[in-house]
Amino acid sequence: MDEIESTVVKFRSEDDWLLEGDLFVSGEPEFAVLISAGTGFPRQFYKNIAKHLARKGAAVLTFDYRGIGGSKTGDLKNSPIEYIDWAKDQAAAVDVLKERFPDLEVTHIAHSVGGHFIGFIRNQSSIKKHALVSVGTGYFGGHHLKNIPMELYFWWILGSVSLAIWGYVKPVAGWKGAPLPPRVFTTWRRWSHKRDYFKSELGKELGPHHFDEVTNPIRSWIFLDDPIATPRSSGDMLSCYPNAPTEIVLRSPDDFAVKRIGHEGAFRPGREALWDEIWDWLISED
Repeated sequence: MDEIESTVVKFRSEDDWLLEGDLFVSGEPEFAVLISAGTGFPRQFYKNIAKHLARKGAAVLTFDYRGIGGSKTGDLKNSPIEYIDWAKDQAAAVDVLKERFPDLEVTHIAHSVGGHFIGFIRNQSSIKKHALVSVGTGYFGGHHLKNIPMELYFWWILGSVSLAIWGYVKPVAGWKGAPLPPRVFTTWRRWSHKRDYFKSELGKELGPHHFDEVTNPIRSWIFLDDPIATPRSSGDMLSCYPNAPTEIVLRSPDDFAVKRIGHEGAFRPGREALWDEIWDWLISED
C-alpha cells in the first residue's frame, strides 16, 4: 500500500485572504474530495477521514476557513469576517483541487455549516456531488427539545459575555470550538432564531447567490442521536436547494457498531464503515 503524503498548502481566496489547508494523497488518485468543516472545527479534526479516503484513491483537501486555525490572521476582536465569507474560502479550495488535479472530478463532504453555503460558492457547478454529514439549519426550534436550553445559554449568555469581554467568542464556559469572529457569531445567532434560517435574506442582506443553480446531487446523512441536525432541520436546509436532487439518509450509531455519533462524531476514529458508505456514494454514477 502506498504511503499517504500530507502536504500543507497555502492559497488565496477571491478577495485575497490567505488560507491554509492539508492535502492528502496516496499513489495516483482517481477522485478529488473537498472536506468543508463545521463552525469552530479546525481542519485537523478531519484528518482521519481524509487519510482513510486517500487510501481508497482520493486526493483529499481539508482547510481552515478564514479566522480559524491556520487561516487566522491578526486579532479576532473587531474582525470584519462574515459568516458567508467562508463560501469564498470553499470556492478557493475547489480551485486548488481543480488546478492540481485537472483530470479528476471534484466531490464534496460537508460537515454542519459546510453544507449551508453551497449556494454562495461561485464555482459550485464544478462539484459533482455533495455528501452532507450532520447538516441541518441552526434554527433552535428544529432541534431536540433537550438541547434548547444549552443553545439559548450559548447564544445569549456565553456568547454575549464573551463578546463584551474579549470582542470575539472565546472557547470558555462550555464552547469547545475554535475562537469565533464576532460577526460570524452574531450572524449565526440571528439566523438560528428564524425558522427559515437565512432564506428570507437571500438576494437582500446576503446579496447575489446561486442556490437555484445548484443541480448536482446532494445526499444528507442524519443521525438519530444528533440533537442539532435532525430530519426536520435537515429538510429545512435541503429546501434551500430547490433544483438539486436531494435525499436524507437516516442512520443510528448501532448501524456502525458505535455508541455515539451526535453532531460531530461522524468524523471521529471508529466510523470507517460510515466513511465507506459515503465514499461508495460519492464515486457511484447515481
